[in-house]
This record gives sequence, C-alpha cells and structure tokens, in this order.
Amino acid sequence: MRDDATFRAEGRFQCYRPGVPVLFTGMSELTIDAKQRLAIPAKYRSQWNEGIDGKAWICVPWPEGMLLRLYPEGTFERIANLQNAGRETLMPSADQAQLEADFFSLAERIEPDSAGRLSLPKQHLELIGLPTEVVVIGARDRLEVRGRDAWKPNLMGRFQTMPRLAEKFTRTTSSDGGKK
Repeated sequence: MRDDATFRAEGRFQCYRPGVPVLFTGMSELTIDAKQRLAIPAKYRSQWNEGIDGKAWICVPWPEGMLLRLYPEGTFERIANLQNAGRETLMPSADQAQLEADFFSLAERIEPDSAGRLSLPKQHLELIGLPTEVVVIGARDRLEVRGRDAWKPNLMGRFQTMPRLAEKFTRTTSSDGGKK
C-alpha cells in the first residue's frame, strides 16, 4: 500500500508531506532566456503542492546581494500574516508604512507557464541588474535567484562563515525548557 504523502498516483517519490510547508535546498545553474523566463528546476517543482503552496510564486527583488526572492504564494501569505499578527493598525508609523508600501508594491505574483517557467518582471531584473547566467538557490522557504558570477567566487568564504552564523542564530534549549 502506498502512502499518498510519499508517492504520487504514478508512483514517483513525492518530496512534500501534506500540511507541511515546502523546504527548498540545493543549487542549480540556469540561464534566463531572451523572453525573461526562468525555468524552475524539476527538483524544486517536484516539491510543489498546489493545495498548500498555491498556484503561483511571489517574486521580490532584494537589494542586499542584488537578488530575487521567489516565495511560493502560500508561504508568502503565511509569513506576511504571521509577521503582522497582533500588530494590525490603521495608523502605522511612517517607517512601517513606507516599508510596507515599498516591499508589497515590489512583490509580484507570477504564475508558471505549462513548462514550469516564470516570466520574471522586467522592472525587477533592471532594478537589481541581474545577468542572464544565474544560480537558483534553495533557501529553506524560498528560492533565491542570484548572478552566477557573483555567487560562485564567494562560495568558499560563505561556506567558512556558516559555523559563525549558525552559532549566532541557533538557540539551545535546556531540559527544563529554559533558554541557555
């Protein structure tokens, strides 16, 4: 008997579990075509569950690192709602209002075509100066699209800083539930 969380109807391995958000890992080298389309690699498409993740991607240009962040629609909505939970207001501070206007106005919903390609917004590509030769990086709940020439030379340096960053962001919990 096949577990639906593990196998699709045709018997191929399924990388997601029902009700569990997608987890993107790995890296792929790709080319953005002349029509500004990016083919999402099969290893990421196979993790997609339209019922959980939504039908589309939300594309957000990000200035630090000059990259595109691609969030599954469902993930973007979940994080946006969680991040604002309990802080909804009709009168945000000037800084909060500015950030929300800038961030959400730049976030674009993109539906993949039948071949799994995304037509990347021209404004996003121009804003961050993304070249056509790119890497698509799994970054937990999102994919990141970065220039290949900017990513590859710094790979060793980023690899070497991982322990320091992991220590900075890892929380150790004692057996009584308190934080150390």
